[in-house]
This record gives sequence, structure tokens and C-alpha cells, in this order.
Amino acid sequence: MTKSLSILGSTGSIGRNALRVVENLGEQFEVTYLTAARDSKRMMEQIRRFRPRGVALLDDKAAREVRDSISGEKLEILSGREGILEIAGRDDVDIMLNALVGGAGMEPTISAIMAGVNVALSNKESLVMAGHLINQIKNETGVEIFPVDSEHSAIWQCLAGEDLKSVKRLILTGSGGPFRTRSRETFSEITVEEALKHPNWKMGSKITVDSASMMNKGLEVIEAHWLFGFEQEMIQIVVHPQSVIHSMVEFTDGSIKAQMGLPDMKIPIQYALTYPDRYRSAWEDIDFSAISPLTFEEPDLDRFPCIHFAYEALTKGGSAPAALNVANDNTVRCFLNRQISFSQISEINGMALREHDWVENPDLNDLKELEEWGADFVKTHIAERILL
Repeated sequence: MTKSLSILGSTGSIGRNALRVVENLGEQFEVTYLTAARDSKRMMEQIRRFRPRGVALLDDKAAREVRDSISGEKLEILSGREGILEIAGRDDVDIMLNALVGGAGMEPTISAIMAGVNVALSNKESLVMAGHLINQIKNETGVEIFPVDSEHSAIWQCLAGEDLKSVKRLILTGSGGPFRTRSRETFSEITVEEALKHPNWKMGSKITVDSASMMNKGLEVIEAHWLFGFEQEMIQIVVHPQSVIHSMVEFTDGSIKAQMGLPDMKIPIQYALTYPDRYRSAWEDIDFSAISPLTFEEPDLDRFPCIHFAYEALTKGGSAPAALNVANDNTVRCFLNRQISFSQISEINGMALREHDWVENPDLNDLKELEEWGADFVKTHIAERILL
């Protein structure tokens, strides 16, 4: 039976890989809706290839370019934030893949689960920002969330068929990024170009910088807490530079299950879309002789304090993880725009975590206000540093 699919963020790295998966699976999927930020050229290519029923572009000019190019064809074209939320809340699809970047992906996730649509979730920030709200709505509507992050897909697969009471700990692996062995004293000199050179994965700019600062691994700890229901003491991080073991679960009897594979996002994307079935793929096979040795290290929290901030935020709860996330969204954007140094990402993130007005049970309006606060906080901090 053909499944209908919407992809939010179809022109980004995860979105493009998802469409390659769809192409490989043939008639298993029908692409019903696509959304993008402003890449009108790539969106037009995807429209011609996959013939969706409707699309939405965040940027009004990009939406006009698509309308002008596709005029005369039967296609719904929406624009702006409202257009993307409209697509996210449609209930005429079987599954929605949220491949948006940053806190902007939170509300579309909530829209989809409120509409009763299962979500393949790449946007970890949805759960970091609003895990308590999302799980509450998910339980009310009965929808499922299928993890797309390679680490959480690995944990998901390791837990299959197991009694959760027999779990001793979840072990999230991380490559350590491009600065795993670089002296911390030189972090303020790191350039954007250096931060965007991930040793193993080809990803978008924001998540690549998050990987370099290891903020990404910290956010994944929070994501794992909400996805699988384990407390932070049972979620640990191990640095694994080869990125072959994507994560592990240790059980009370001492047994450890690990999920392995090449660092290729098409693999977890396909599993999320086809769960519980497994279909033949066309991707490269693993060559064990080429990937050895496999090594492991403890994460260096002095070198990468963002990991510590994530555990601190999860312990504090309430609005703390959201405050950390909105600060990070803005500091990474400012770093990519060359407004702050690499070392200032963690510095400002830590300040935002401690200085925001904490809310014990934030609702959606509280979280939207926090997004505005985060942008202002980072902007003000940068302005004050310039004036000093």
C-alpha cells in the first residue's frame, strides 16, 4: 500500500536524502507536500520530479518565483510561516518528515501530532524545546514519533523487543567533531570554514557547527530523555571518532546491543519511513576491513562545555532546555555570520541558560516568547561586547 508523505525542509540535507530514499523505494511512497525556506530553484526541480499536491516556501519572493515557473499546473503554492504551518497540520498524509532546522521546527511538529499524523522526526529541537507538551499531545492523539537522528534510530532499534525495566543505560556515540584533539586555548581562532569540515558526516551548516561544539550531543541527550523516557543519569555519551557504531544500549545483565552502519543519513531516514518493515536499499555496504580499528573515549567537558549545559538544563527542567536551545540557535547563526567567535557560542549559551526567567511548566506561548527572548539576549550580549 502506497503511503503519502509530506517533507518539511525538502531542499536541505535531510530532505534531499529523504527524497533519494523515496526514489529508491519506488511506489512505496507518494510525495504529497513539500516545504522549503527559500531555495526556489531546487524546489522547482523537486516539483517536476515528484509532482506534489502542494508546496510552501518561507520566503515570499521564492514562492513567487515558483508560482511564475509552475503557472498553469495544478499545484497549491503557499508562502510564509503560516504556509508551512498549514502544510504541517494537514491530516491527508500518512507520515510527516520534519527536517526543519532549529527551534522553528517545534510548532510544525506540534501541528502534525495534533492533526493525528505520525512524525518522522529529524528536528531534535522540537523535543528539546517542548518534549513535555509533545508527549502529552502524542498520548492524547495516539500518534507515533519515529526518530531520524542516527543515534536515536540506533537506540530505538536496540530497544526493540526488550523490557525497558532491563535497561541499565543508553550510550549515545559521537564523533567528537573536527576539534576533538585541538587545544582549547585556540578555540577563539576557529574559522567558520574549519567548523564546517565535519570528519565523517555531510550535514547542513547549523548541525555541523553544533557537532563541532558538541552542543548537538548535549541536545541529543535531552531528545533521548523525551523519546525513550529515561532519566539523564541513564543517558551517557561516548566519543567514537569513526561514527560506525551509532549508539548502544547496555542491559542489567551486562549485555550491550549496538547498532552499526556507515555514516549515511539515508539509512535511519528509510527505517523511520518504512517502520516496522525493512526494505532493500541501494546504499554502499560496510567494509569491516576498511573501518577498523573502532575506538572510544570519554567526552572532554572542559573542552566542550555545551554538553555540561545540556545535562544542567535537563536536571533543572521546565523552560531551561528551551532557553539553552534558543540561545544556541542564535549563537550559531551569529558565528556563521562571523559576528562572534567559536568559543563565544558556549560562553553565551551558558549565560542564557542561567539568566533566563525560568518557567516550571511552559506552554506554547511561553516557548514562543522564549524564542524572541533568546534572539534579543544574544543580540544584546554581542552589542555590549562591541561597546566594551
